[in-house]
Amino acid sequence: MSNKINPIDAILSQHSIMLLDGALATELESHGCNLDDPLWSARVLLENPELIYQVHSDYFRAGADCAITASYQATIDGFSARGIKEKEALELIKQTVLLARRARDDFWKENTQPNRPKPLVAASVGPYGAYLADGSEYIGNYGVTDERLVEFHRSRMATLIEAGADLLAFETIPSLQEAKVLSALLREFPEAYAWLSFSLKNEKEISDGTKLAKCAQFFEGDKQIVAIGVNCAPVTYVTNAIRELGANSKKAILVYPNSGETYNPETKTWHGQELCNSFELQSEEWYQAGARLIGGCCRTTPQHIEKLFKRWRY
Repeated sequence: MSNKINPIDAILSQHSIMLLDGALATELESHGCNLDDPLWSARVLLENPELIYQVHSDYFRAGADCAITASYQATIDGFSARGIKEKEALELIKQTVLLARRARDDFWKENTQPNRPKPLVAASVGPYGAYLADGSEYIGNYGVTDERLVEFHRSRMATLIEAGADLLAFETIPSLQEAKVLSALLREFPEAYAWLSFSLKNEKEISDGTKLAKCAQFFEGDKQIVAIGVNCAPVTYVTNAIRELGANSKKAILVYPNSGETYNPETKTWHGQELCNSFELQSEEWYQAGARLIGGCCRTTPQHIEKLFKRWRY
């Protein structure tokens, strides 16, 4: 393991919280992209990559200290189903980091706000279930072996690290099995860091039914996993989930929930009421509960992140 300070601690040593970005896909759709596709936002890599650069730039300008790349559903298996060969697929995966890095570096050249850390690029490593594109990332019981998960994740992780991401974002992870596989793979890259973020079944259990407390305890000794938390969860679960993690881990806790609506993976539609109009007020409750990395997931926008920025930085 390298002696360099992990990038999250570097920011949290200077600031009370680290602000994450919000939804990528929601913004791409608002720019006119049709994401009704097994590749989801990765489809835009093929068709209009500059739009991804634009959305990253919008989030940096809104106040985000971190961009999460468009690689969530960018996988060799997924591209292969499109007839894209492995070499080209790996190049597309690499581009997700390069687009975010270029947006970050261009923003940083023009930034005039003194109270900003240089933003990070977190390379999204979505779960195996995201590639299946059938809502499996909200269930987690795929019925596949550890070997299959290793085969699925290894080359993508290597490519994202080689492309220069500051850390990996293991996100929307629904099962302890998959989290363990990702943690073991990370040890093949001893200079790399990651955060680990689960999807939830309820306030105390991740999607596959494992207790959140057990998950936090299991990874407590893993020095390369530098933050643990939840994402793509309803805002109503968040505060108690943070407390559950904080009681069982000394790692930085991260949360980036959905807007409050509920996703139906069968119809690929959202229902119910948006609850995060007061995102910045809710963030105070999350901070009090112990969260130190805060942002938004599905259906959140640069406007939500800007409100967080104004609340926490000014």
